[in-house]
Amino acid sequence: VAYCRGDLDHLEDEAWTPCVNNVNGFISAFLFSIETETTIGYGHRVITDQCPVGTMLLLLQAILGSMVNAFMVGCMFVKISQPNKRAETLVFSRNAVISLRDDKLCLMFRVGDLRSSHIVGANMRAKLIKSKQTQEGEFIPLDQTDISVGFETGDDRLFLVSPLVISHEIDVRSPFWDMSHSQLEKEDFEIVVILEGMVEATGMTCQARSSYLAEELLWGHRFSPMMSLAEGFFDVDYGSFHHTFEVNTPSCSARDLALAAARLDAHLYWSISSRLDEEKWEGPNMTEQTGKSTDSESVREGDGPTFTVGGVTNTQDQSVVGEQNGSVTTDQSESEA
Repeated sequence: VAYCRGDLDHLEDEAWTPCVNNVNGFISAFLFSIETETTIGYGHRVITDQCPVGTMLLLLQAILGSMVNAFMVGCMFVKISQPNKRAETLVFSRNAVISLRDDKLCLMFRVGDLRSSHIVGANMRAKLIKSKQTQEGEFIPLDQTDISVGFETGDDRLFLVSPLVISHEIDVRSPFWDMSHSQLEKEDFEIVVILEGMVEATGMTCQARSSYLAEELLWGHRFSPMMSLAEGFFDVDYGSFHHTFEVNTPSCSARDLALAAARLDAHLYWSISSRLDEEKWEGPNMTEQTGKSTDSESVREGDGPTFTVGGVTNTQDQSVVGEQNGSVTTDQSESEA
């Protein structure tokens, strides 16, 4: 503006009113621009009312400067508020495994934190994404089903100071209740696991996700141990984070395994009860009753009355009573057996 108006040609002319006072070159004009941009306003250089073009330029620069400042502050805030780098340090195992834990089939995967700073309030969720068809014939392409990883017991809230194995017990409410090893190889689904928590340094929410396809589930495997005690503290070897090894695991479904265990418990219960009944009826009571019946039969074989202390006993009556008692005892034992 100063070049166009010729202000630089009238620097020594006191009768000339420039667009901006005390502007005698590029450096002075640049300093005035910085004062306008940062709203410092030292007061030595000021725009005059004889320059409408300069006034419009001043307003334009003030508006653009405010927009640039807001954009830069927003970029810095968004960069800090989205801790993507922190989420990259939360790692999941490459495979999930299915094996026995406390005599129950469990689906397990491993999660760990590579940083020394902890994730505050970390919790774990899991979803099964699988297409299904309802009983009414409606087809749902991507149906989401919750997979319990300890929500009822509070085990989904993690204290992630060391790598943890997250376990899902395959029970009646589990979507894998009827799935055996052979059926697993034919299924098409995806398990999405989500770990959420707050970054300890900034207090911002961080989320890490991973997924497992049907072919990434290893039946009959278990994760290798990572922690070892050395010189009074635990040493974590992240080199074996993804390692698994095979263990003896039935290839049937959790339903079949529960039915087999129920049949075994029922068989043991009835076998123990039958043995107790046998010991009860073969005990000293049966021996005494057998001895009494033998004595009565021996008395019946004799002739004439039998004399006892205090009176005379009819042999025939005693034998009849003995036979009746013996027959009643036998019938009761057979019915109980």
